[in-house]
Amino acid sequence: MKNVFWGVAAGALLLSSCCNKNSCKVDNEAIVNGYARVELTADLSRFSDTDKKMMAYLCDAAELMDRIFWKEAFFGDKDEFLGAIEDPVTRKFAEINYGPWDRLDGNRAFMEIPGLNGLDDKPVGAYFYPGDMTVAEFEAWKDENKDSHYTMIRRGSDGKLRAIWYHDYFKEEIDRAAALLDSAAALASDAGFKKYLSLRAQALRTDDYFESDLAWMDAKTSEIDFVVGPIEDYEDDLFGYKSAHESFLLIKDPEWSAKLAKFSAMLPMLQRELPVDPKYKSEMPGTDSDLNVYDVVLYRGDCNAGGKTIAINLPNDERVHIQKGTRKLQLKNAMKAKFDEILLPISNIVMDPEQQKMIDFNCFFENVTFHEVAHGLGVKNTINGKGTVRAALKEAYSALEEAKADIMGLYMVEQLYEKGEMSGADVDMNYITFFAGIFRSIRFGTASAHGNANMLCFNFMKDYNAFTRSQDGIYTVNLPQMKAATRALMAQILQYQAEGDYDGVRQWMAEKTVMGEDLKADLDRIAAADIAKDIYFVQGKEVLGL
Repeated sequence: MKNVFWGVAAGALLLSSCCNKNSCKVDNEAIVNGYARVELTADLSRFSDTDKKMMAYLCDAAELMDRIFWKEAFFGDKDEFLGAIEDPVTRKFAEINYGPWDRLDGNRAFMEIPGLNGLDDKPVGAYFYPGDMTVAEFEAWKDENKDSHYTMIRRGSDGKLRAIWYHDYFKEEIDRAAALLDSAAALASDAGFKKYLSLRAQALRTDDYFESDLAWMDAKTSEIDFVVGPIEDYEDDLFGYKSAHESFLLIKDPEWSAKLAKFSAMLPMLQRELPVDPKYKSEMPGTDSDLNVYDVVLYRGDCNAGGKTIAINLPNDERVHIQKGTRKLQLKNAMKAKFDEILLPISNIVMDPEQQKMIDFNCFFENVTFHEVAHGLGVKNTINGKGTVRAALKEAYSALEEAKADIMGLYMVEQLYEKGEMSGADVDMNYITFFAGIFRSIRFGTASAHGNANMLCFNFMKDYNAFTRSQDGIYTVNLPQMKAATRALMAQILQYQAEGDYDGVRQWMAEKTVMGEDLKADLDRIAAADIAKDIYFVQGKEVLGL
């Protein structure tokens, strides 16, 4: 890591030196073209006043997760940093990115920061680690808590590294958030959701999330759901150890959920039938998984930074996966916004006109749904004693896992169509829609696990002649070759994961995530058409009327 951990004095220097008319301004088009504005609302009329009061408590707890994430992602004081930015467009862009680095442009600084050399790019370990810490120093340090998902790494007064539990480091925010969850639990009418909220409050206070994760797996009947705590490891691009804080507030869509309910019981069958060596699919997923559809009404913290999540597959704890499976939550309103605002306009530019007609929201929805299902398949533990796949692959894990879920999800959709379990469209439409979606996700950039995953898929398919590109930059999918590439890529990823081949994955990803000149030119054409890279939200209690 080349960037040091900047303390209060350095943060003050940033505020006093960067925000003047000439050095701290983003072109208005960076907001207009970079992110499409979406208002997060929902019809809450079916909920009681008590339910709405509970949701208000949950919104307040989510805001505290947001404040914690700012401290994990950015070295200075959030309020001072934003308050010193005079230009409102630049301030909005900084809010979207949780700091001065563009998350959809390789985490490069979009603001000049005089006096702080080395901060042109975002620190790869964010602010989970001291910036002057070397990888060798960390690996030589003997501390059983250093690679916990729930510790901040800092230096003590003696200059030595020390691990500080989140509940101690963020004590003020954690105590307040836990109290709000207790208040919400007291109002919850659904017994399973009440139990989950109470256990999650305790988990925030102790950094032991296992029991609350199990309780969340059982909280399937509530019309309201709330994901809260340190969840994903994407922000830690140094080791992939540290989980960042976030929150989602969700409202169930009963009609769409009923359509998907039957697929959870099919996970063991889908696992058994994966066309790979049996040793790479030796674990059986739990059958207590949950596949439901929601409208999301609040994103805060990690999930709100840069590109927005459109589906959730949790918990991440491998012990829960084996015991109970996972819950797969499809965020339909956010998914539809991205399809309408981004994927369709992109397809009009780069796809063969006849195949463009085959791009369909229901196929997009199915592909994303089974992406989340696919996270639960394969293996969670290596077959050669290297521990969990996540631990063995370190920072390379997230991008490879996202690529696995992308490609395996597409394969499963085809299998379910062939078995007659799904109907309503030609499965070839799923493949065409998937390919068009690659252009949307590649634009997330190399700083994103999803961007890297899609770059891997694109280049692998290119090697298989799964598509052709005309001189004008129009793509036509060759369906037989694309289906063959899907199976081959899935098999290679599952082998890498099961064997915990860290060096092999790093080399492979380095080779297969390089963007060629033709693709760069095509992305430039997309950018010139003023198509948003992603969406940002107008959200909160006032928008919801709480």
